[in-house]
Amino acid sequence: MNPIISLSNASIFQTDHLVLSDVSLSINNGEFVYLIGKTGTGKSSLLKTLYSDLPLKEGEGSIVDFNLKQIKTRQIPLLRRKLGIVFQDFQLLTDRNVEENLMFVMRATGWKDKTKMKEKIQIVLDKVALSTKGFKMPYELSGGEQQRVVIARALINDPDVILADEPTGNLDPEISEEIIKLLIEISKTGKAVLVATHDYNILNKFPSRTIRFGLGKVVDETPAGSLS
Repeated sequence: MNPIISLSNASIFQTDHLVLSDVSLSINNGEFVYLIGKTGTGKSSLLKTLYSDLPLKEGEGSIVDFNLKQIKTRQIPLLRRKLGIVFQDFQLLTDRNVEENLMFVMRATGWKDKTKMKEKIQIVLDKVALSTKGFKMPYELSGGEQQRVVIARALINDPDVILADEPTGNLDPEISEEIIKLLIEISKTGKAVLVATHDYNILNKFPSRTIRFGLGKVVDETPAGSLS
């Protein structure tokens, strides 16, 4: 089985500043993987490289059959349709309701049939336990509910990979656990899920494969099902 994500001797840069060096990793469909480390250790930069917001300048890398070293600008939207991206700060459009937020993303990624769009929206809202909240405005939702909308948005195009950057960073512990449980359930449907976090309580409660960052590199890795 070919990995859905692969990096070999990759160096990650922010402009000309080296953030991470000599990163090698391989992630398969259905894996739930934590990327952990203090703020500034390169977790977000790695995720940005995977969704081609930062170019891969050195080493080799691929994700969902796209070569990150050779990807062309015009191919980046095609790559991102195969990825679901979950941000810490939600990035919901505050002037429209939940359903309209999802519609906006669907139109931007090529959906045209309004009936199919509404059917798909109901499916993803059901998955994140928000089936009755489509008419709500973002400000009418709790932080946890807003993050569930973000996850629903990430699921719209049936992505092969979910990349979550500090998805529980703005949430209280109980809600954080609910979001991680939801992401774990999504991984069980065959999608690879990467969660960048520095919340060690989450790691201890829901141990899984963990890749640790520090001093500009991957410092160690813990296999699934155990956490030291």
